[in-house]
Amino acid sequence: MPWLMFALSATVIVLAGTKLSQYGDDIAEHTGLGRLWIGVVLLSAATSIPEIFTAVSAVMIDAPNIAVGDLLGAGLTNMFTLGLIDLVYRQKRVWRQAALEQALVASLAMTLTGLAGLLIVLRTSMALWAVSVGTMLIALAFVLGMRVVFRQEDMRRREREREKVVEAEEVRRMLPTGAHALRRAAVGFALASLAILLAAPFLAESAKEIAETTGISATFIGTSLVAITTALPELVTSLAAVRLGAFDLAVGNLYGSNAFNMAVLFVADAAYRKGPLLNAVDQSHAVTAWISILLMNVGLMGIIYRAEKRFLLIEPDSLLIIAGYGLAIWVLFRLAG
Repeated sequence: MPWLMFALSATVIVLAGTKLSQYGDDIAEHTGLGRLWIGVVLLSAATSIPEIFTAVSAVMIDAPNIAVGDLLGAGLTNMFTLGLIDLVYRQKRVWRQAALEQALVASLAMTLTGLAGLLIVLRTSMALWAVSVGTMLIALAFVLGMRVVFRQEDMRRREREREKVVEAEEVRRMLPTGAHALRRAAVGFALASLAILLAAPFLAESAKEIAETTGISATFIGTSLVAITTALPELVTSLAAVRLGAFDLAVGNLYGSNAFNMAVLFVADAAYRKGPLLNAVDQSHAVTAWISILLMNVGLMGIIYRAEKRFLLIEPDSLLIIAGYGLAIWVLFRLAG
């Protein structure tokens, strides 16, 4: 029964996730906000809905390791997805075609993940209103970081508008059609997000039952099985975005989701009533955080690296991320399995 629940939830998530990138790309086009901003904020928030509700559901049934394992493990899975889309669509050079501004998002994701790993090791007991000060700082850093990304993308948007000033009259003539298309995209995006929201709560309970029946630790179940399932929207939407040629939408979604998931630690911490959440979890989660940072850094180097010719084994590459993900899962199984 738990496996059936997992399968049904994953099916709903995949079907809804395929629509999110399409509607997200339409929203970016009709609002002029840019694919980087839409990918980092709107799409990453929507595809992280399973992580939010699964993490909150997990702490409410006293399964903190599943909650934290899900959020940190999703970072690993998202980087696996980044390597996969570059490998599958290698002729399009996904990393190279992403905007250099993605480095800001990647740096923010790595900073927040590193802070989470540090808090897991330090076991600080400082709390305010029964919520850890550490997770509050992570949430605050996320908001400030998003402000920096928004300012950078807003600057790019103004530059694009100046370049297209000659097309202003044509854009005005197309406004009624654009407004209708924007409404349709917004409604579709909301419905797809709602479908993911309804499927997500079943994951936590079924994951806990799977851990109990198989004898595998909740830490590993959360980091692998739950994280892979809740990261399915990122996988599906990023693959779909690359097929549309929306490279910034795909890359921004993955790094944005990693940053957003760290901010979700604050929400999960607030829902956990037995003390600071990161004090109640296994310290092997810190290893997940630090390996995730290493993989994110490889992806970041791939985005920045703009040479025309590729040299196998001496440059950032998708195969390195995929191999790193496999090694991470093996290490985590040995530590927590």
